[in-house]
Amino acid sequence: MSETPPNTLQHRFDGPDDAPVLVIGPSLGTTWHMWDRQMPELSKHWRVFRYDLPGHGGAPARPAASVTDLADRLLATLDSLGVQRFGYAGCSIGAAVGADLALRHPHRVASLALVASSPRFGTADEFRQRGVVVRTNGLEPIARTSPERWFTPGFAAAQPAIVEWAVQMVRTTDPGCYISFCEALAAFDIRAQLPRIGVPTLVLVGAEDKVTGPAEARTLVAGIPDARLALVPGASHLAPVEQPGAVTDLLLMHFSSSWQDTLASFPVPPAPAAPFTPVTPVAEIAPAALPDSVPAGRNERYDLGMKVRREVLGDAHVDAATAASDDFTDDFQDLVTRYAWGEIWSREGLDRRSRSCVALTAVVCSGHLESLGRHVRAALRNGLTPAEIKEVLLQTAVYCGVPAADSAFAVAQSVIREETTPPA
Repeated sequence: MSETPPNTLQHRFDGPDDAPVLVIGPSLGTTWHMWDRQMPELSKHWRVFRYDLPGHGGAPARPAASVTDLADRLLATLDSLGVQRFGYAGCSIGAAVGADLALRHPHRVASLALVASSPRFGTADEFRQRGVVVRTNGLEPIARTSPERWFTPGFAAAQPAIVEWAVQMVRTTDPGCYISFCEALAAFDIRAQLPRIGVPTLVLVGAEDKVTGPAEARTLVAGIPDARLALVPGASHLAPVEQPGAVTDLLLMHFSSSWQDTLASFPVPPAPAAPFTPVTPVAEIAPAALPDSVPAGRNERYDLGMKVRREVLGDAHVDAATAASDDFTDDFQDLVTRYAWGEIWSREGLDRRSRSCVALTAVVCSGHLESLGRHVRAALRNGLTPAEIKEVLLQTAVYCGVPAADSAFAVAQSVIREETTPPA
């Protein structure tokens, strides 16, 4: 394991020094050890480069602002080691990094494998609320529920030691970094860009994955021109851990057959006696759903305002507001988006935490408690803790009056309980 200068990633190599490099990326909440059972075979043919996410596996806790930021750190690490062209396999957020690299640096990526992946991971609201839960309660609630997200019930019951190992990986993760990656996944959306991924791609998914399942995998295959689907029976989200033999065989076959420009430099591994054949969907694959187009005449201020509005208030609220709009209220919604969100909330003079403090105070002072709940939710997403929201409301009791603050505390208490209560 090497030292990790700023803007690079903790990493290790396995395999011959003169072999082509295969980069392997982990899932959120795991370490490079999630790929341990693939190493004996993969390292026979490639120089396998594994990395840890910041704050994971003892790596320095340097939060990344986005998937692109994380991909840039990975490239900086590879550049420092003299690695120019490589194959890439990643799971979940590790797959998102690979897709980002294939889009922005296609000359660097020889071949791609996306495991348990999606062009958009759930909804932005889901990941931002997960960040709120971690900020309030720490990682224990996430660790406790990880086995049901990562493994099939049968595997979890039969392999308690592996389940405990997985839980410990989450418990030892830096909470601040975990929250930053929740934000990164909330903002990740490459549905419209899939046709630009030009490298041979294997999309591998556990047949029982409830996090990024076969539907998401088929969206990737439908959008990427040179993509094949591999469905792994008896596997959930962490298929490399749950079905290591099947995943290893599929990776061997994919990288051996598709990495044409480097194939001659290493021997092709023999085909396994009973290979797992990639499953082709019987039904026609529907095209990936693309984001709604921006109406004609909307300027950049509107686009920026809509982006900030969704990040602060959440997709559910914004979708409801826009769906309820009609000819009578459409101009008002346009004004709010352009002016409040595209102009004021987007200014650099205050960060979003500070703006939430101001918004909470102003709403309490004006008596518009019907809108306080959404601003409490926004404050939590913007990084305020329940304790800090309490301090803001105590301050309003002095300057806005005790009755106003009393009503505000009741609203905020209900919202905070709803937003910060860990999943059962």
